[in-house]
Amino acid sequence: MPGGRFRSTMFAAMLALPLLGGAQDHAAADSTAHEIFKQLIEINTTDSAGNVTTAAEAMAARLRDAGFADKDVIVAGPMERKKNLVARVHGTGKRKPILFIGHLDVVEARREDWTTDPFQFIEKDGYFYGRGTEDMKDGDAILVTNFIRLKKEDFVPDRDLILALTADEEGGSYNGIDWLLEEHRDWIDAEYCVNLDAGEFERQGGHRLLTAIQASEKLYADFQLESRNAGGHSSVPSSDNAIYHLAAALLRLQNFSFPTEINEITRNYFQKTAELTAGPIAADLRAAAKEPPNAAAVARLSAIPYYNALLRTTCVATTLTGGHAQNALPQMARANVNCRIFPGESPDVIRKTIERVIADPKVTVTDVPIHAADGSVVKLVTVPPSPLLPEVIHGMDQTVRAMWGNVPVVASMSTGATDGRITRTAGIPTFGISSMFFEMSDNRAHGKDERVGVQDFYDGVEFNYRFIQQLAAAR
Repeated sequence: MPGGRFRSTMFAAMLALPLLGGAQDHAAADSTAHEIFKQLIEINTTDSAGNVTTAAEAMAARLRDAGFADKDVIVAGPMERKKNLVARVHGTGKRKPILFIGHLDVVEARREDWTTDPFQFIEKDGYFYGRGTEDMKDGDAILVTNFIRLKKEDFVPDRDLILALTADEEGGSYNGIDWLLEEHRDWIDAEYCVNLDAGEFERQGGHRLLTAIQASEKLYADFQLESRNAGGHSSVPSSDNAIYHLAAALLRLQNFSFPTEINEITRNYFQKTAELTAGPIAADLRAAAKEPPNAAAVARLSAIPYYNALLRTTCVATTLTGGHAQNALPQMARANVNCRIFPGESPDVIRKTIERVIADPKVTVTDVPIHAADGSVVKLVTVPPSPLLPEVIHGMDQTVRAMWGNVPVVASMSTGATDGRITRTAGIPTFGISSMFFEMSDNRAHGKDERVGVQDFYDGVEFNYRFIQQLAAAR
């Protein structure tokens, strides 16, 4: 689903924290990571023209070359070009496995929109450029690199470590995590899951501000708004015009705000980020975190797009279709409205709210179904936040402190959607931990000239390596 790597563009008033620690010399791991990252970027894995299977098989070959047994590296899926990779490092079995996930598919990218070729891995000015450098082949490369590294070091964890790199998180009909859970749950069943497609580490210039554990996310849902009539000759205009009806409906929806909602994760997020923020925003964050939240503070924060998205369900028009000829009144006008639904809210309630807000019987509102690989319609359900497991919090805190000092660890809710919603629905607690710092004011996921900092990527390789050991070192 779109939205895995949506990050805050705020905190302009944050207090600057000192940059602690530094990149260590891990030349061999960095070299391997660079090779893998380049290889992945240069394999087109878009839904329209790409091939996820090619990427999955390329990573499987690297794992086998590193010593993984054939039985521990599986490439499988419901469709020839949408196969998934599952690999396993065997442990002592003292505890249940940990699942690490990432998606291999990327959103579409047109060469004419980009400064560089989106499917060429380019390094310039301290950044790696290419489609997927931020969302999320960087995370895929980190996981493959570290599974290879652990295998070569003969690391024996106290539990199995499972890697799953999958298809169709960004769209398409063959979502890999969903297929694996339905058809081969035993391949990926785990005590909990770490998802590198969420939980961004925020950086402002040279200052590392916070590290996030995504424990909750919004539900993705599309609704179709449509108006139809008999049309007619354009020389006889009428106010009973399908496009006018639709435009008025969209304007009413634009001016509507869904009710304020705050859960344990967002309340904690507001409290923690208030400590890192100066001025009126800090006071408003604290006031919004109270029970009940201060209405005036919520109103001020709602004027900031990112905080508005954290405070409620949001819906926005994303595509428009209308008319059939330049010299005829339109017989049809249609819009897609994309909603990101606050955890716990029902999609049916959101659809009915949209119908009430647009208040026009000549505009219909219908669900846009999501289909599983077998053609069945996926039922959209929201799930509560994952419980913050002490061992995950401890492992995160220890690793962050060892590498960067006293950088805060903050639980967060994604305003977008990731495959974590599927693992959570299946009863596997899931934590988004990207491992890499991203510049807050430079979010290019799904956009042109997507990029990630070179050193941020290499630091992410080392962080993830240490973090895995924190979670699974034999005790």
